[in-house]
Amino acid sequence: MRTFLLKRLPSGLLVLVLASFLIFLILRLIPGDPATALAGPDASPATLAAVRDRLGLDQPLPGQYLHWLGGVLGGDLGPSYAIGGRVADLIGNGIAATVQLTLGALLLVVLLALPLAVAGATTRRRPVAAGVRALTTAVLAVPPFVTGVLLVLVLAVTLGLLPAGGHESLLDAPDLAVQYLAMPALCLALPSAAVVARHLEDGLRRALAEDYVRTATALGVSRRRIVWQHALPIALPSAVTVLGLQVGQLIAGAVVVERIFAWPGLGQLIEQGVVRRDYPVVQDLLLLVVACYVAVQLLTDLAYTWLDPRVRWE
Repeated sequence: MRTFLLKRLPSGLLVLVLASFLIFLILRLIPGDPATALAGPDASPATLAAVRDRLGLDQPLPGQYLHWLGGVLGGDLGPSYAIGGRVADLIGNGIAATVQLTLGALLLVVLLALPLAVAGATTRRRPVAAGVRALTTAVLAVPPFVTGVLLVLVLAVTLGLLPAGGHESLLDAPDLAVQYLAMPALCLALPSAAVVARHLEDGLRRALAEDYVRTATALGVSRRRIVWQHALPIALPSAVTVLGLQVGQLIAGAVVVERIFAWPGLGQLIEQGVVRRDYPVVQDLLLLVVACYVAVQLLTDLAYTWLDPRVRWE
């Protein structure tokens, strides 16, 4: 396991360095000027020059990049240009809500994908299998913002089962927090659950077509035992890899979902940073997302080696 980590860490660090360079460069290529956004469109050239000097935007781009990267490596994310306060404090205020939403969605992905995949792969009734396939296709075809609006209209407005938006801490009011979390987590989880269900279903179908399954069936082993004790462990490693990839989609999708349900997470913060051309906020948040994605992929690889002994032997 230690050798595996030593092999994976350099590539992860390289991805973070390349991502930091691309994030920095792309933000500078986007039309707009933080100095103009702060001073106003009618500001004089002298005022704009003073603002750029104060923010360090008059320095060469390589110097700005190295200054930012050095601050990140040193744990100093710097001050926000437009929103106000330290970037680390702003992220700290919103990260708990985003983590809560992402973990809730990840739990729903597992709870939805597993029974759908098993039902689609093991049922002998073609209408059931076709229904599972049609359901996953429909979920993948509908954008998350449309799904969010439909959930609000049905569950909040029409049926009145859940609040339309808001947030509550799990520590202060667990019951109310779950109610606020249910719809945004479901909206975020549905596309990823459909992807994982399809991959797991295909893996189960291949596993159930193996000769040992026919032998076990002929020996009188129950269908349930064959599926859960023999076929599922074979299909699970590839599905775990797909699930790890979907975590990145969950983190990215949280930006849209938080906006729909007024969820006070990092999604609203990055939106404000983009609108106000707040470079430090956007840079640090995007790099944090990439770091989370790299960490999740590393954990996914570790889980794969644990689930598949052949990888460990190699």
